[in-house]
Amino acid sequence: MPEKNKRVLCEDLGLIDYKICWDYQEEIQQKIVAQKTLNRSLPDSAQQTTNNYMLFVEHPHVYTLGKSGDENNLLISTEFLKGINATYYKINRGGDITYHGPGQLVVYPILDLENFFTDIHKYLRLLEEVVIKILDDYGIKAARSTGETGVWLDADTKKARKICAIGVHCSRWVTKHGLAFNINADMGYFQHIVPCGITDKAVTSLEKELGRKVDMEEVKRRFKKYFAEIFECELSEN
Repeated sequence: MPEKNKRVLCEDLGLIDYKICWDYQEEIQQKIVAQKTLNRSLPDSAQQTTNNYMLFVEHPHVYTLGKSGDENNLLISTEFLKGINATYYKINRGGDITYHGPGQLVVYPILDLENFFTDIHKYLRLLEEVVIKILDDYGIKAARSTGETGVWLDADTKKARKICAIGVHCSRWVTKHGLAFNINADMGYFQHIVPCGITDKAVTSLEKELGRKVDMEEVKRRFKKYFAEIFECELSEN
């Protein structure tokens, strides 16, 4: 077996079309899977370590529906979508429907989990922990909500509201998709869906909770810091 590679290459793609970024994720994931497949046919001395990546992006207005989602949770028509300059995609991550748009930090870790641990539930919990620690830096106490993936404020109360949605896909222990963290997002776009298929809880943003705009670059720096600590890895820039 090749040595475990705990180095993660970070790439900031800025504002990028959802489908273009989706295809890019697919390309990276398949390269890693192909290397793992090749390794299986080689002697230990010839096997190569697999790479890990993390993409930081923002998307133009878009709604995405996970493989187990309900299309009825998109509350608007195709014509209405065009009117608000939004697009819609059915995708292969877990979870239901969510929104991406400018002012929302989207992070796509494309990791070979065999370099870290082979436990998808642990992976989700650690992603949540990264966001919980960031929010704590801003004086906001966040937590998990019982039975629901993501990061919440006032979890398990009548005032519960989600600030970060998480949905992933895994092939041969190589991850794709990731998390959407509402920083300065236009929260009005959430009115057109049943976010994550949850009817009785609200959504929020860091800007809304703090009452001010937040420096996106600062949030990215904090994300990298805590991700490196929690996943016990080394981050480098592309």
